[in-house]
Amino acid sequence: MQFIKKILTWRRIIYFLIPILIISLCWSNLASASVSVSEIQFIGQATLAKGLSFQKTPVGGLSGITYDAKNNLYYAISDDRSEKAPARFYTFKIDLSTGSLKNNGVVPVGVTTLFNENGNKFARATSDTEGIAFTSNNSVFISSEGDVKELVNPFIKEFSLSTGKVITTLPIPKKFLPNKNGQYGIRDNLAFESLTITPNDKKLFTATENALIQDGVEAQPNTSTSCRIIQYNLLTKQPEKEFLYQTEPISSFLNFTGKFASGLPDLVALDDQGNFLSLERSFTGLGFAILLFQVSLEGADEIQQIDSLLSINSQKIKPVEKKLLLDLRGLDVLLDNIEGLTLGPTLPDGQRSLILVSDNNFNSLQRTQILAFKLKIESPLMRILRRLIPNLKR
Repeated sequence: MQFIKKILTWRRIIYFLIPILIISLCWSNLASASVSVSEIQFIGQATLAKGLSFQKTPVGGLSGITYDAKNNLYYAISDDRSEKAPARFYTFKIDLSTGSLKNNGVVPVGVTTLFNENGNKFARATSDTEGIAFTSNNSVFISSEGDVKELVNPFIKEFSLSTGKVITTLPIPKKFLPNKNGQYGIRDNLAFESLTITPNDKKLFTATENALIQDGVEAQPNTSTSCRIIQYNLLTKQPEKEFLYQTEPISSFLNFTGKFASGLPDLVALDDQGNFLSLERSFTGLGFAILLFQVSLEGADEIQQIDSLLSINSQKIKPVEKKLLLDLRGLDVLLDNIEGLTLGPTLPDGQRSLILVSDNNFNSLQRTQILAFKLKIESPLMRILRRLIPNLKR
């Protein structure tokens, strides 16, 4: 009888400890867990009128976009090299109140001219602004690809949202700077197109659109390219890590023009743990190939101290992990030159929105196209519960 009582006592203790262990497991995992996109759904598109002008500036060349949740506004950078108007970004309203995007749902409401450290507008060909990321300090970071032929360095600068004046300039590691001998550095028009900041405003990420000269070949038909992601610490304003991002090889299809371009034009941070959405864009000869991936830095090798991937056995380097979310060629949509993406507001059904924007190159044959998607983002807690309860419904 005494033996049976001991067994019952231990059973009660075990039943008491199991919930505590489960809760402890959940909280310990939540500290390092990250979000994951489980579904993506197309919810509409809009196209800006060709030749659209706003406040006496042509609207076009939109190659990056970012979202200001507090004011429900979007800021889109133009890659005009101060040729058609001074370097600038536009402010847009995008109406997703019905849970979808209609053709008249995108309206420009502001334009902000950028000013350099001397308080002057950027002179012609001194910038090639491509990426933009909003901060909670009422400012935006903007990346420029520079101009390799003219040895104009790329930059990443923080600008006031209201005045357009420079606040901060982040240092660019030497390995990325153009070289007059063409032996290392960025390739022309294939540099810092992407820009994103983590939700906690502590880290900024950018990436080269294609490989540095000393890292390998640029993207070619059926051949991928080795991009570098740079992680900046926004407290110290210093670059602190680099990672290898390998693009997908894309086939050229019915290419009568002889032109081919492919690379990584944008990233957007999903959380503070190194998870992103990435956008890969390719011109294949007959239209565009646009791919959306979820990307994780977890487990990727840190390569900041490696100046040249060609000088080592790069096959041993573990790149960032990628998971294909969507090949936009499967949509019933005529795709244009999609270059920018940002997370948008929560939709009426509680899911998060995603906005993509195209660069029309100020070409009358192209369009400024805005695509909207609905994302089902799975929280860390839900992922842990699904691990513990495999049959838990989505």
